[in-house]
Amino acid sequence: MSTVKQVQIAFDCAEPERIARFWCEVLGYVVPPPPDGFASWDEFNRSLPPEKQDSAFVCVDPSGAGPRLFFQRVPEGKVAKNRVHLDVRAGAGLVGEERLATLEAECARLVELGAVRVRLLEADGVEESCIVMQDVEGNEFCLD
Repeated sequence: MSTVKQVQIAFDCAEPERIARFWCEVLGYVVPPPPDGFASWDEFNRSLPPEKQDSAFVCVDPSGAGPRLFFQRVPEGKVAKNRVHLDVRAGAGLVGEERLATLEAECARLVELGAVRVRLLEADGVEESCIVMQDVEGNEFCLD
């Protein structure tokens, strides 16, 4: 029996490059080099048939530890709450007021990038509380 060694998370979206670059900034990810034979992703994109241009974009963890994020253009818009979402763990390992201050500071940074703060989701303890947010296309994620 084989074991899975890598995971890619795929997102349906309207503007793959825009949302991929947003998540690069949020997570410290990078855009990988273009395919061999192409000087840039723009050059690669222009080589595709018109209907395939701007249809996908990728970002990766530069350390190689995190999953690859793949963004694919789809014709339909978002109509309901995400069934899967990312948790951005900015406050991991912190407690009390230090954790809340860290979450609020990261929330402010993400809002500057185009995210929207939805609400503070309070749990029994500060360590379980999170800030529900939306990315640049309205997809929910948690800042915890």
